Amino acid sequence: MEIMRLVVTGPIGAGKTTFIQSVSEIEVVNTDRSATDDTALLKETTTVALDFGRLQFLPGMAIHLYGTPGQSRFNFMWDLLIQKAHAYILLVPANQPAEFQNAQLIYHFMEERVTLPKLIGITHLDCEDAWSIADIAIALGITEANGYPPMIGLNATEPESVIDTLSNIISQFYNPLR
Repeated sequence: MEIMRLVVTGPIGAGKTTFIQSVSEIEVVNTDRSATDDTALLKETTTVALDFGRLQFLPGMAIHLYGTPGQSRFNFMWDLLIQKAHAYILLVPANQPAEFQNAQLIYHFMEERVTLPKLIGITHLDCEDAWSIADIAIALGITEANGYPPMIGLNATEPESVIDTLSNIISQFYNPLR
């Protein structure tokens, strides 16, 4: 059995825990705790170490999904999780432009440490105040012309959308017919 380790990262409120919960075949291991800082303005709980889920993706391949905390004070966990990963997905909440700078910080943090297949998933596109993917790309300074990763919209609450996103990232590095 081949195990693919995929890190799901992004700023607070991007949908990392929800993404993993949407498709995990096991009960998700999470380290959510009551938010005690400015995070409490966005949500009641926050991940303080990691989330872990598992998905049998292909007959011979399982994906281990590792979700990172969103706050930079937990960046030691970002470092631990990304070192053994095969790829990562950076989730960016389209309805929280105040978090775009944090998304950019996480992206650069990962890029300084590893060279891996990656994808930027834009969440919360269904919210009234959501920015478009094109505008978010500009805000993040990310363009495919610059060699940056693809950006796609997804709904972390819908398993089919999460599976499509996983298929997209897996196809960047895994082809069983090669």
